[in-house]
Amino acid sequence: MPRHRISGINWLAHYNELIRFWTRKTGSRGDVEDATHDVITKLLESNVSTISSPRSYLHSSIRNRLTDSYRQNKILDLVPIHDLPEDSHPLQPNDPVTHTCTMQLLTALKEALQELPLKCRQIFIWHRLEGYSQAEIAEKLDISVNMVEKYMIRATRHLRDRLQDHIPD
Repeated sequence: MPRHRISGINWLAHYNELIRFWTRKTGSRGDVEDATHDVITKLLESNVSTISSPRSYLHSSIRNRLTDSYRQNKILDLVPIHDLPEDSHPLQPNDPVTHTCTMQLLTALKEALQELPLKCRQIFIWHRLEGYSQAEIAEKLDISVNMVEKYMIRATRHLRDRLQDHIPD
């Protein structure tokens, strides 16, 4: 298998593809650019002189960097409830007002989901509620990942519009 020398030209040839691909996957161009720059900087500073498949290496490294970044952000977002200001606390579960609000929201959500076309609704439920990846859904329904993304956008917009009255100010 041929080995390729790492240089500015090698990674630069893949830069736009990397940014487009991972932005589609994550939805965050800024995070993708940061991860790509980190990976390329580390690669150029390292003593690695040859890599058998620079494109695959870059994709794997960026995926790993994005995963690490996601995990780190997830950890940083966790704050104990007693550290939150009083007005930021979630509503108490035994409170009748909380129960009523929750039931109204649940009813509105069910109604809004029923208004969606069947395939759009199913894709939303599989992805957001059951945790299937967009690629898994695309394979299951024999459609492109791009179509799954479009259905998700449609469902998300519809639900946001329909549930607007249930969002606290």
